[in-house]
Amino acid sequence: MWEQQLIETTRGVFEVFTKGEGKPLCVTHLYSEFNANGNRFAEMFVPYYKVHLVNLRGCGKSTDDVSIFNYGMQDSVADLESIRTALDYNAWGFAGHSTGGMLALNYAILHPESVEFIVAGGLCASAEYMHHPASIYCKKNPNNKRILEILAMLADPSSTIEQRRAGSKEWALMSLYKEQSYENMISRPSSGKTVSKRLDYFSYKELQDFDLRPQLPTVKTKAYIYGGLYDAQCPYEFAVEAADLLANATLTTFAESNHNPFIEEEEKFSEFVRNLSQVHSSQL
Repeated sequence: MWEQQLIETTRGVFEVFTKGEGKPLCVTHLYSEFNANGNRFAEMFVPYYKVHLVNLRGCGKSTDDVSIFNYGMQDSVADLESIRTALDYNAWGFAGHSTGGMLALNYAILHPESVEFIVAGGLCASAEYMHHPASIYCKKNPNNKRILEILAMLADPSSTIEQRRAGSKEWALMSLYKEQSYENMISRPSSGKTVSKRLDYFSYKELQDFDLRPQLPTVKTKAYIYGGLYDAQCPYEFAVEAADLLANATLTTFAESNHNPFIEEEEKFSEFVRNLSQVHSSQL
């Protein structure tokens, strides 16, 4: 199990789950809530790092005070900075998947002095994925109507546990290359419940103007970008775009994965993490 900590910072108290030893690595997602079960993505880094899995503002037992700060990416990065400072780290690594990967790009832009490297995948550096027909979030995608129904149901407090489980499974299956991978996905304890108020903030307050592409060429932070070739949320070409725009990035392709290569190609993803940890260690 992951060890829970309540970290007092200048921006509020944040719930953090920690596991592993070694150099510090922060992991989070823009609108997910974690618990002591940890998270399958975060678990991939535990053999090599001391991993801090963060509940952002409004998630779990973290502060939900939005009188001054909000759920947006810039305030989320500032919250992460306050956690890093409270933990007395001069710098740490950061790994994020999906909107966590988008947050990683933002972190490297805003505070390059605080992140030794980023790992980011299943991502897009702009809102363009919403207009790509291969993305389930695009109105032209055949699964778009259903995914909107599922998201509305998950945001409805009156929905039953059975409805939520069925909807979450359907959403997961849309994001898997092979249906049998679902059994692997649920085979071990994990957490990452969608926090609708944070998702809504991203969807309705930030997404329309979200575009980090002009700033990425100025980022010198080492970036390990990855993508699933059949990603149905953020199509693979957007991982390629981000890696091309970043000055110091490598791109790893998972040719038999949809949105979750750490599930569908677990051994290859583990090798990916092991290799980057060795490169990072050799540079110390």
